[in-house]
Amino acid sequence: MEGTLAAHDSSIREPLFDFLEETYGKIRILEEKRTGRARADVVMVTPTAICGIEIKSDHDSYARLAGQVKNYDLYYDFNIVAVGSSHGLHIREHVPEWWGIITIEELEGKLDFYFLRRPRANPNVKDERKISILWRPELARLLEKNRLPGYREIRKQFVQRKLLEKVPPSLLWEQAYEELFQRDYNTIDREIAEFRRKSSRGRRGRGG
Repeated sequence: MEGTLAAHDSSIREPLFDFLEETYGKIRILEEKRTGRARADVVMVTPTAICGIEIKSDHDSYARLAGQVKNYDLYYDFNIVAVGSSHGLHIREHVPEWWGIITIEELEGKLDFYFLRRPRANPNVKDERKISILWRPELARLLEKNRLPGYREIRKQFVQRKLLEKVPPSLLWEQAYEELFQRDYNTIDREIAEFRRKSSRGRRGRGG
């Protein structure tokens, strides 16, 4: 029986989220977020930071980890790898020193989580990559909060740059993290459709 739970990614996620909430307090979990060329297993939002979390169960190898590390490090303030017990002895060799490491073991039929190493601030994070995590309606609300033009008809990358240029970083990221806390996957399709409708109406108005 030992190790059977920690062997599978699907059995790790919910108890891992409980452990993270106990450790960090107020958090929001965003699962399976596209991160550059890789897909982050978990993105954890706190009031002051955004953290990428890669899960390596006992069935996973390190084959793709080097590339995943490079991608995570561009997007997130902190990064953590959560590993099954079979990886515990060697995981330090495969992630940078600023990455946190959580080990996962099965004790009496339940998963036990332990910080082998706490995460430190990621020195490689790029603001222009991190802000790309936000959806277009979320960016629009940041523009409004900071009394900037709506730029509805202009591409998303331009809006991202304007926010980075015009809003003090401490204020911008505080607002951005709050947007991620409030993200509603049930309404986002409607929000995006409404945003595009208003943008299209604005372009027609100028043309007339």
